[in-house]
Amino acid sequence: MNYQKLFSDRLCILATMHHKEKAIAPILEPALGIKVIVPENFNTDAFGTFTREIKRPDTQIATAKLKAEQALELTGESLAIASEGSFAPHPLVPYIYTNREIVILLDKINKIEIIGEEFSGDTNFNHQIIATLDEAENFAQKIGFPEHGLVIWWENSATKSREIIKGITQITDLEAAINLALNQSSNSKANIETDMRAIYNPTRMKNIAKATHNLLNKIRSCCPNCHTPGFAITERIPGLPCELCHMPTTLTHREIYQCQKCHFRQEKLFPYGQEFADPSQCMYCNP
Repeated sequence: MNYQKLFSDRLCILATMHHKEKAIAPILEPALGIKVIVPENFNTDAFGTFTREIKRPDTQIATAKLKAEQALELTGESLAIASEGSFAPHPLVPYIYTNREIVILLDKINKIEIIGEEFSGDTNFNHQIIATLDEAENFAQKIGFPEHGLVIWWENSATKSREIIKGITQITDLEAAINLALNQSSNSKANIETDMRAIYNPTRMKNIAKATHNLLNKIRSCCPNCHTPGFAITERIPGLPCELCHMPTTLTHREIYQCQKCHFRQEKLFPYGQEFADPSQCMYCNP
């Protein structure tokens, strides 16, 4: 089965309202021979917002899949792509944020589901409580404004409700939003944060492109048994032996690939080209 024959000349629905086609379409269209289109009036904010007005309905992957499935239902097509991003502190490095991007492809004709992923420390995700315009401008400079957008929100003392202004990309709009927020705020302070929607965040858009490249690599990886695309790593098994004492370390010793269609499995030893781990990575030699 040639993966290009599966996708060539097909219409692919991209479930987005934030211009993610700019990152995804130039990668997948020439490689797969597809035409990527964005459905009209498809509200992806219904699946959760970074500014927390709407909670994400499920896990990151499940939500991306839900977007793709609803785009297919809306259009009646059979091939869809959706993406979903998340931001969190780095699991190992204190005070560093990370961006995990998921790009999923659903093919209802061939019953294929393939997920591309990028996990990156390259993000300007940040937030701060400010009390002056100078503080806001310093924060804006730090996150790459005006190329990267900003969000301002505050608790309105008169209405007792949360007010929010998104997509700020002009200094005049930033000044107006800060003045309004500080005048209306119940504590004379406001919250400023990066607008993490792809349309307002070029750094995030680059990570979406990297996740799309990862998706394409997985599409190109076909099962040796049934030749279905998406023959990908399902498990990484630690235990790479230490070069000095030969005890197992936490580094990857082998990877397991599995086909989602026929369930054929294949084991790859020493996936990073190293048969032994550096003793500095050994819990016995370097406790």
